[in-house]
Amino acid sequence: MEKYLKNKLGQGDNRFFIVYTLIAAFGAYFCMYAFRKPFSVATYADLSFLEMDLKTLLVIAQVLGYALSKFLGIKIISELKSQSRFWMFLGLMAFAELMLLMFAWVPVSWKVLFIFLNGIPLGLIWGIVFSYLEGRKMSELLGAGLSISFIVSSGAVKSVGKWLVLDFGISEFWMPVLTGLMFFPLLILFAWMLHLIPPPNERDQQLRTKRAPLNARQRRELLQKFALGIFFMVVFYTLLSAYRDFRDNFAVEIWSALGYSDQPSIFTISEIPIALTVLVIIGSLMFVKDNKKALAYYHYLIIASMLLVLSCTMLYQAGIVSPSVWMILMGLGLYLAYVPFNCLIFDRLLATFKYVGTAGFLIYLADSFGYLGSISILLVKNFSFLNISWLDFFVVISYTLGIFGILTMSGSLLYFKSKLNTNSKKINLNEIAGSSTGS
Repeated sequence: MEKYLKNKLGQGDNRFFIVYTLIAAFGAYFCMYAFRKPFSVATYADLSFLEMDLKTLLVIAQVLGYALSKFLGIKIISELKSQSRFWMFLGLMAFAELMLLMFAWVPVSWKVLFIFLNGIPLGLIWGIVFSYLEGRKMSELLGAGLSISFIVSSGAVKSVGKWLVLDFGISEFWMPVLTGLMFFPLLILFAWMLHLIPPPNERDQQLRTKRAPLNARQRRELLQKFALGIFFMVVFYTLLSAYRDFRDNFAVEIWSALGYSDQPSIFTISEIPIALTVLVIIGSLMFVKDNKKALAYYHYLIIASMLLVLSCTMLYQAGIVSPSVWMILMGLGLYLAYVPFNCLIFDRLLATFKYVGTAGFLIYLADSFGYLGSISILLVKNFSFLNISWLDFFVVISYTLGIFGILTMSGSLLYFKSKLNTNSKKINLNEIAGSSTGS
């Protein structure tokens, strides 16, 4: 079977390659969420630790572990060799499952530590999976397919977790490890499928620039070359990631406040139209061959998505759209901005400026600050004077995200357009100088 699949993947059959790779990448990352998100569907009612609501503290602890792994990933993922990916993937996931077992077994006072340790390996999985997809002529489609996994999977594994608690009477503390155990065989299968995917071919490298590991000096040079543009992107993504994480971790509380309590299917059903729409819109950018245009289109798409977030929130507060429609449209606006940052906008950035490197480095740089933003939002909600409900807090940060996103991404767009104009002038001057010398 392995030999057959390798031969088939190497024959240049685009349809087989796309379907196979989409299934492998989607499945692998979907399964990862079974080790990360099920604990958040529990409420841990009336439990506290260190004078904090236990669930909030557990979410902060896991996000801290996730944020730490993103900082580690700046080096680990940017230097990752292809031959190490398979075993690193499985080793990280096995460690995450072990930490969930310890989370279930230890007293409440120790649970925060083990959910923190659970987050550390999981934060490296995205970079490993996306390394199989980047730098290809069809990276848009593959990346969009991978990205819808975290739109659908979060809701799906929460539904499984809630099902275990409601229908089988599983403890809220044992439910996460049992959910992970259910998905582990599939995880191994999809990791093996990823392992068989061949590297980008010569045509891919011509269209998207060769991808190679980056050492410390090369990472500094890349940041210096695009400092202001990357700054705008990272600042916006910090708030965007915090917003997405808040919506994800406290979906139970928000949906309950909207009148959808005790309906496990809502977490999955509400995300399916979002995932399909994002896949169609972002996947269609695969047909934009000009990398400069594609980079600009991603900026326009993100700015438009922030306008959607602002307008939908206004319409919801005015009573014009229903709560369920509002939540779906908010999710659409969120993920139309979030998905490009997790793979594609950085892939196009490197291709636009013909920079040899890995998109994984820039993804992890943005993610590391993004999850610090997640922690900051939770601390503000828990300790500040904002004594408001989860739903009202979600409305407040929706307005903040929309306004902030339009400003920062407009700044990023203007910066990269200016950078391209400067490069174009340099090329023209060199051509003039060359022709003058020749004459």
